[in-house]
Amino acid sequence: METPSQQTEVLSSTKRALIALKQMQAKLEALESTKNEPIAIVGMGCRFPGGADSPEAFWNLLRDGVDAIAEVPQDRWNVDAYCDSNPDTPGKICNRYGGFVSHLQELDAQFFRISPREALSLDPQQRLLLEVGWEALENAAIAPERLIGTQTGVFIGICSTDYWHRLLERNPNEIDAYLTTGNTHSLASGRLSYILGLTGPSLSVDTACSSSLVSVHLACKSLRDRECNLALAGGVNCILSPQVSINFSKAKMLSPDGRCKSFDAEANGFVRAEGCGIVVLKRLSDAIASGDNILASICGSAVNQDGRTSGLTVPNGPSQQAVITQALNNSRIEASQVSYVETHGTGTSLGDPIEIGALGEIFGKERRIDPLFVGSVKTNIGHLEAAAGIASLIKVVLALQHEEIPPNLHFQTPNPNINWEELPIKVPTQNIPWLEGDRPRYAGVSAFGFSGTNAHVVLGEPHAETQRRTPRSPLTSPLAKGAEGGRGCHLLALSAKSEKALRELAGRYKRFLEVHPEISLADLCFTANTGRSHFDCRLGIIASSIPELHEKLIAFLNGQETPGLLQGRVQKTAFDTKRSVSQLLSSFPETEDWQQVLFKLLDLYAIGVPIDWMAFYKDYPGRKVALPTYPFQRQRYWIETIR
Repeated sequence: METPSQQTEVLSSTKRALIALKQMQAKLEALESTKNEPIAIVGMGCRFPGGADSPEAFWNLLRDGVDAIAEVPQDRWNVDAYCDSNPDTPGKICNRYGGFVSHLQELDAQFFRISPREALSLDPQQRLLLEVGWEALENAAIAPERLIGTQTGVFIGICSTDYWHRLLERNPNEIDAYLTTGNTHSLASGRLSYILGLTGPSLSVDTACSSSLVSVHLACKSLRDRECNLALAGGVNCILSPQVSINFSKAKMLSPDGRCKSFDAEANGFVRAEGCGIVVLKRLSDAIASGDNILASICGSAVNQDGRTSGLTVPNGPSQQAVITQALNNSRIEASQVSYVETHGTGTSLGDPIEIGALGEIFGKERRIDPLFVGSVKTNIGHLEAAAGIASLIKVVLALQHEEIPPNLHFQTPNPNINWEELPIKVPTQNIPWLEGDRPRYAGVSAFGFSGTNAHVVLGEPHAETQRRTPRSPLTSPLAKGAEGGRGCHLLALSAKSEKALRELAGRYKRFLEVHPEISLADLCFTANTGRSHFDCRLGIIASSIPELHEKLIAFLNGQETPGLLQGRVQKTAFDTKRSVSQLLSSFPETEDWQQVLFKLLDLYAIGVPIDWMAFYKDYPGRKVALPTYPFQRQRYWIETIR
């Protein structure tokens, strides 16, 4: 028989075992939570057809139902010489259309510290990635120099080699040292990492039309595996020569009338397009902790392969079902919770019925309160190939933000090969409200490559608890006090690498305020001051309201002097006064003469004194807002070909 002390020892051992078991269970749950943690989208940048050179411009295009397809520009190839309505005509293309972007032949080489000789051999795809990558970080209110030496990853989808072949058409004597580094796909991601000083994983991905969405999937996985703490993910595509279009025409892939008529009875192929899109990604917990502006959350994703089908490039319905199902499982989201799917939707007679059939198998089995809306951005801007998936993803993020599903163009008569009557699926032909309600909004994004690699991403709206931190009360924050508190003034610090660029940047801010007069002056200044790099040419403005800031921007653009407006340039002696700035920053919360502090700071900023803006705002966790991005000063760098 056990003694009381023995019984106590047994109970104590049992208690310790239970505690250890609970601790182990907590660790396993934490590990599982980390494995499936949502990924926050905190910034975006884009160059899409139709002049959609920013997320805001892209949304305007989508909302207004714009068809951005146009004739092939003269600077690409002689469209008359290569066009023939008969797709079987040797050396010809069955249409004369495409989706195109501007400035591919140009680059702000000085901004990115690239020599003119190297710029000449630089693939326009790498040029786009540099610009859009920078803009995406600015959109996220992340000053790029703060990322130097950090575990930031870059994941880029890319397929095209048009400029490479253009360079190879020259006399071999003209080949220089920059041919390979300017055009190899590995350098598409590698150069972006190099320019920004990033030390995380840097991968270029080619799975054909699913490349950019696969890149997003890999970036999310890398973030969850702690390989990186921030990631840039997206894709790029450029159309510079007719050869690939001739090939696609012979394969009967292209639409003779140059339009993607997704899900329509007249669907007859796709139209090629070019562009670039990049999103900035963080683990959701990190984004919340940093007070980031969370645009949407990636709840989960998946990638698979078609395997053996009836043909190398023939879509596989069961594989499409499998990748979407896996993405939903990884997201822990039920199919019935998804209210919109941005489809691959190329507008082909074979692909559309297979894709809608696969969606029906997943989303049509359960009784739905509301229909599942489906659309395809290809009806607006064409098929961006390696960048198609990122264009689709950015479209859905914008739709979530604006609480509206934009129309799907060129849909008049439903494809008779799709059993619409038995499917809870609708194609929107006008703008559909997509409001926040009792249930969170979720959407799917698909991209299927003719390589057989399929990708699907599940997106969700940012819930209330994931939103950025609430600023301190106006009664306690020295930067948030209104004019009646004596501290309603704010300092806006703008800069550029040249006076011309500085004027253009000021012009962008002026026009921005005319479109967004409701923006908070405190948030605008906080974002511009902390979320931008500060270059040699500088402009500081002190204002107490948005109208006053607007007036002073006009005064600067008109060359007028006014109090609280100062233009300057970095001086060699600026760094010698850094200590006085530190002393000023340490004293500003206590001082009663707030305007005197700002005017002193204005003087110091104008001559280039380094200012720790994060220290300046340490007692005010300001809101990050989308603002105008840097105005690149491009010059032409281009290799002509003989045709």
